[in-house]
Amino acid sequence: MGKISLLFILILFSVSGSFAQKTININSPGAQNPILPGWFADPTIVKFGDIYYIYATTDNEMLGSGAPTLWYSIDFQNWYNYTMEVPSLSGVTLRNFWAPDILQGENGKYYLYFGNCQAGCNIYGYVSETPYGPWTKLHEDDKPVIPHNYPREGFPSLDVQFFKDDDGKIYAYWGTWVHYNNGYAVGKLNSQKMDEMFDSRNIPLEQTPEPFEAAYMMKRNSKYILMYSGASCHDETYNVRYSYSDSPYGPFTPGQNNPILSTNDDKSVHGPGHHSVLKNNDDYYIVYHRHDFPFTAGGLARQVCIDSLIFENDSTIRKVTPSHRGITAFEKSTVPEDIAYLAKTTASSYYHLQSLDYDYEYKSSFATDNNNATMWKAANSGLPQDLTIDLGETKCISRIMTQFEFASYYYQYRIEYSVDGEKWEIYADRAKNRTSGSPMIDDNDVTARYLKLIILATEKAGLFAAVWNMKVYESLFDIPLHLENKPSCEGLGVQSKRELLVSLDLDKTPYSDSLSSIPNKGTVGGNFIKSGDVSIEWDETEGIKYIKFNKGALTLSDRPVPKSLAWNGAYTVSVWVKNPEVNNVDECLVSWCDRTEFYLANSYNALFYNSGKFGAAAHLEYHFDMPYKKVPTANQWHHIVLAFDGVVEKVYVDGVLNNSQNMTLASSIDKAKIILGASDVGENYTGYMASMQMYDYALAEKDITELMNQTNPKVANGPCLDRRSNKSSGQ
Repeated sequence: MGKISLLFILILFSVSGSFAQKTININSPGAQNPILPGWFADPTIVKFGDIYYIYATTDNEMLGSGAPTLWYSIDFQNWYNYTMEVPSLSGVTLRNFWAPDILQGENGKYYLYFGNCQAGCNIYGYVSETPYGPWTKLHEDDKPVIPHNYPREGFPSLDVQFFKDDDGKIYAYWGTWVHYNNGYAVGKLNSQKMDEMFDSRNIPLEQTPEPFEAAYMMKRNSKYILMYSGASCHDETYNVRYSYSDSPYGPFTPGQNNPILSTNDDKSVHGPGHHSVLKNNDDYYIVYHRHDFPFTAGGLARQVCIDSLIFENDSTIRKVTPSHRGITAFEKSTVPEDIAYLAKTTASSYYHLQSLDYDYEYKSSFATDNNNATMWKAANSGLPQDLTIDLGETKCISRIMTQFEFASYYYQYRIEYSVDGEKWEIYADRAKNRTSGSPMIDDNDVTARYLKLIILATEKAGLFAAVWNMKVYESLFDIPLHLENKPSCEGLGVQSKRELLVSLDLDKTPYSDSLSSIPNKGTVGGNFIKSGDVSIEWDETEGIKYIKFNKGALTLSDRPVPKSLAWNGAYTVSVWVKNPEVNNVDECLVSWCDRTEFYLANSYNALFYNSGKFGAAAHLEYHFDMPYKKVPTANQWHHIVLAFDGVVEKVYVDGVLNNSQNMTLASSIDKAKIILGASDVGENYTGYMASMQMYDYALAEKDITELMNQTNPKVANGPCLDRRSNKSSGQ
């Protein structure tokens, strides 16, 4: 072999090895996708002046109904979150801030639009002197800019995106679930007042095949490119497609290469969609959301990503390769080196997710890997928890930036520093903090090798000590805008006391056809009050005393639901039940949330026993509900347990794990009562219940087995008990 050929092969292997080393997967340190540390979706990206802004739905709570926030950056690498001041609608607290978009008017003012379904699914408009508010309503009477039923009856006005043409005319494109609603809508916005639409019409369904929502218009030379999201936002089928036209109104021709963005082969980029486009010089970038990994049920724990968008010609878009690598930075950053990057870490604990689908560790090292897809998360929601960083040697420390899991809720914490890891001093004391932010910025001037973050409390019950990234700098640097959130008026989330809250024990409960109440023997106390047809009876064959529900209920009406069960609070519910007939609807065994207060997914929580989608756990919307993988056999006694530890909910039948799924809750309990045999809206159970226990923490599998044996009604109140009294028969 000649020297030149050998040299070529060596170079080829060297280059191949170099590329192999640079392979970026979802857990790789330094991965640039997602670009934001937190749960956000439906991103609109714009640049005003020298600052980039991302307006998005705040996700992973109550059907994406978090605070109205934005992110801003000057270098496209370091992003800062801010909760905007947006006035409420119709006297109620603003809850839905869905798929926002923003325009700058001819008068220099900024106009913010977003979807909201609290008073009909409408698009509302606001105006401000700045891109970040404070915002003022365009219509003081809450008249929407784009109302429901416009431009035709039954059309839901959500997911609006505006497009300003070369002649200054502004067009809007909107619609969701459009495969059920005969296509997207298009219309013109009054460019003077910016507060009403005209000349609006529907785009025929066949012009945008396989649509779902999230229309986005852009222009490439003379061609109008109508991009949109198809399939379902709740799973891996979600994707981005496009059609093109010579006019903003169409007719549109479906583009080639559809879908141009979709789930990758290993599903680590899962369900990408609902995007906007950024143009930088001659380059285009698609900014979109994707689902989390491990995947949270319902598909609304989403994160914002960016990849290159390439045109083959004015009307043809190349397929996008969704990546964890992201894009090459096109703005120079003045932020100094993060000296905590890849530093050694230890923690008080870390969460090990083990379910039927996943075995995944939220390691402490994820807090220093500069990857927004990974985080350190404590083993449970118990507090305090701590994270320690070893910088390897003593260094000057001037700034620490901490990105907690939820950007719009406050965390109370302290940061301590040490030279030797034994003697600690306070770097920053946020023990009484009530202000949210991402990152939380703490400045000081110390010399240390070790840093310890101690998380003391959270704004919401059941939130974990969890950190996307903790970055450390030797020198200070300028922060664009430096917006600071207002302190929250909300008190701290109540922590679990690890108690048996509710216990229904029939051993000493007399038989009575005129049953009126049963005492709760758990720490909550009080009495279960009968309503409807409820009685205590005896199973002669198996020797079991039980409560018979026949469209009746037992309600703990004199006690509030414990605050530790609010929001994402952990719990275990255990019942011994026998259901004579298992149908595919209703059959609520235990309820402790209010179906009607929010009526948003994740806000409701209850244990059911049916063969339908919400057969085991109901969360108001079937994408989030959990069925039984194998429905417990009818007309037999079963021990059923629903346990949630703050990350995974699991249902056990007769001591065996039946189903599991990742879940984030926002349980609504303020007006709720603990109910046996029904929910707050009925959904009655028509069967038998021999015992019930409820804890404010998740029992481990071995504890569930022990509880099953302890509460087995064949043992607890077996045939040695007289049928009509609680005295032993003497046998």
